[in-house]
Amino acid sequence: MRGVINATDVRKEWGNFIDSVTRFKPSVIKRNRDYMAAMSLEQLDFVLTPYRFTLEYEKEADGSFSGSLNELDLLANAPSLEELKTEIIQELVEYAHEYMNEFGKYYNASNRKLHFPYVMRVVIQKDEEAIRDFIDA
Repeated sequence: MRGVINATDVRKEWGNFIDSVTRFKPSVIKRNRDYMAAMSLEQLDFVLTPYRFTLEYEKEADGSFSGSLNELDLLANAPSLEELKTEIIQELVEYAHEYMNEFGKYYNASNRKLHFPYVMRVVIQKDEEAIRDFIDA
């Protein structure tokens, strides 16, 4: 693997390493047999751009809206479509935090491993309005 930086060198030049990653380019670090990638949140957000959510919904007999996110099987019901989006975003944020808090359990579960990039897309957002922008209804 080309361009790999040894962890010892990163540790010696920690401030410069952070500056380089956040301002210029991602890096790969090697420590013994382990490798990891470091990138800025802006770069990560770009990498995750294709991961969008699809909200499928229907109007109920009582006039409310029920919907689910195809990618994560999250469900919600609300009086209006906009309120449904708000509810589903709250469910999404809660699920993302739970996933990250119990990462080993969720990431290693075969039916939830593919949720990881979607969860990361949610986790790195500054607010719920940013999340609303990548929900297609």
